[in-house]
Amino acid sequence: MATTKWWQYPARLLVLVFAAAVLVGTVLLALPLATEGPASAPLLTALFTATSAVCVTGLIIVDTPVYWSTFGEVVLIGLVQLGGLGIMTLASVLALVVSRRLGLRMQLSAQAETGTLNLGDVRALVGGVIRTSLLFEAVTAVILVTRFLVGYDEPWSQALRLGLFHAVAAFNNAGFALFSDNLESFSGDPWIVLPVVVAATAGGLGFPVLLELWRRMRTPRRWSLHVKVTLITSGALAVLGTLMVTTFEWSNPATLGLMGVPEKLMNGFFHGMMPRSAGFNTVAVGEMEQATLLGTSALMFIGGGSAGTAGGIKVTTFAVLLFVLLAEVRGHPSTHVAGRRVPLDVQRQALAVALIGVAVVILSTVYLLLISSFPLEKALFEVTSAFGVVGLSTGITADLPPTGQALLVLLMFAGRLGPITLAAALALREKTRRYELPEERPIIG
Repeated sequence: MATTKWWQYPARLLVLVFAAAVLVGTVLLALPLATEGPASAPLLTALFTATSAVCVTGLIIVDTPVYWSTFGEVVLIGLVQLGGLGIMTLASVLALVVSRRLGLRMQLSAQAETGTLNLGDVRALVGGVIRTSLLFEAVTAVILVTRFLVGYDEPWSQALRLGLFHAVAAFNNAGFALFSDNLESFSGDPWIVLPVVVAATAGGLGFPVLLELWRRMRTPRRWSLHVKVTLITSGALAVLGTLMVTTFEWSNPATLGLMGVPEKLMNGFFHGMMPRSAGFNTVAVGEMEQATLLGTSALMFIGGGSAGTAGGIKVTTFAVLLFVLLAEVRGHPSTHVAGRRVPLDVQRQALAVALIGVAVVILSTVYLLLISSFPLEKALFEVTSAFGVVGLSTGITADLPPTGQALLVLLMFAGRLGPITLAAALALREKTRRYELPEERPIIG
């Protein structure tokens, strides 16, 4: 009997690895050495922060630069790096396992044939993820360090600390910042704002997309359906998000209203991109209009690309459902995208992931409303941010009761791993019926 290898069950490994990382992070952050004060962090504070870091979210219940010591900040950004690398690596392995189990060609490999995944594939994939991550983080860090040195007269040690921390957090889509107001103090500085949003966008696209773009940048006709759908949908959502934030907040004196036109456009673009990736903010999110909060919640729920550092149900899931809807409206018997037919099992998987996500968000929002006095839009925003592992907040996280904070911990963990493992489980459990029952149509609508 053949020995079962660990990489043949990456979905199970994914949950175990992240749970172990959260446990280790909680222990380290609970040490007295990790806080600025003489006392150690309470267990819930350490658990919440560790989960937020490992799941590359960025939600906080304490002021990061004030509460955590240098050791705590190192632990924090280390957990972010491990969480980002872990999700890109293990999710990519999982995608490769699914593709080979189903006998499909996969762009993660030069020639993916039906068969088992061997150790060489895993090593090559892990190496590619690490090199890609370090490259983007290094370029972003150089820009940020230089800016802190030249533009803000920070000493070398402080500029290096700030640049490295925010570069790693940006690419891994974790909205942790070493400033109490996040990045609000830099809302007028394009040398801080734009590198952060570019790094976060790159990490949110996903390793399969980045790898294929690197290999076939000059031949877009050869791009896979996954890459085409991810790029087109992400671009469309970026434009819609930017228009939404800029339009709704244009005259709001608490956000964009007092800025000049160039700053309004830049910060509108920044906050149009952030909901589907990292949780950085350059304006006070809690002061946004209710329409903006609702639209941002929708973008956070959709999320970013598969096998990337962003969360949500993923843009490909959203795109598949959208194309299914268009096909149904047009009366087409099957769904076609970019010259390819989308299999029925993929359509069912997308529907399952989306509906389960909706149910989780609704039930969690109802629970927060029952245990707190916060309005619906803020409770929904906080829940969606946790589920979408975004990290944006209206400022109510720290004021939630302990049971509410514990719920957000579960949502961050489930939101980080749930859509990935659920989609893989549905794909790998696909079975062929040996018989079919008589057909009968219920009334729809």
